[in-house]
Amino acid sequence: MARWGMVIDLDRCTACGACVIACKAENNIPFVGPEESARGHTINWMDLIPGEEHEEGSSAMPRPCLHCDDPPCTKVCPVYATYSTPEGIVAQIFARCIGCRFCMAACPYTVKSFNWFDYRQDGLLGAARNPDVSTRPAGVVEKCTFCHHRLQRARERARAEKRPFRAEEYLPACAETCPSEAIFFGDLADPNSRVARLRRSPRARALLPELGTKPKVVYLAREERHEID
Repeated sequence: MARWGMVIDLDRCTACGACVIACKAENNIPFVGPEESARGHTINWMDLIPGEEHEEGSSAMPRPCLHCDDPPCTKVCPVYATYSTPEGIVAQIFARCIGCRFCMAACPYTVKSFNWFDYRQDGLLGAARNPDVSTRPAGVVEKCTFCHHRLQRARERARAEKRPFRAEEYLPACAETCPSEAIFFGDLADPNSRVARLRRSPRARALLPELGTKPKVVYLAREERHEID
């Protein structure tokens, strides 16, 4: 059984925001506008957290759902709208969500968004809608799914072609789009996969490891730069 995970190399990240836009386009995430954004109603499944300013430019930390092995959000949902799949993806059943937002309060990484309005009738969203991803009504919580629909599509293609599914056929939109190739994705159950090897790097860091959530998204810390005399 696969165990999907991600490694983000902060040394490669240029803070371009391509991962954020790719995620929005792939998953039918609406742009809420400046007024709602100012009220804290922005919906992002992949966020870009600003970092330090330095001579080489700005730094940032891309932050999707961390798909924890021990996720607090699944423990508090009264209707089991958020749960962990056998392959470790923390999924969200939008049609089951009652909007209580307990999961948002429980998540220490603040990676979930609440949909305050029904954007499905928006003309722009309708024109650019991805038919593989359901649109969400007002009053539900939504989050990163590792583009789970891409996994389903890749497995269906392999089944139709009567061949085994290969882990490298499944890639979320953010990892596929990143121009600096800072986002790595793959099967952590395969010790020889690139993502599993990167997790063993001395630069690998989990976000807030003291919480014990065991995130499957980890970061490669920036290497120290030394000035040459």
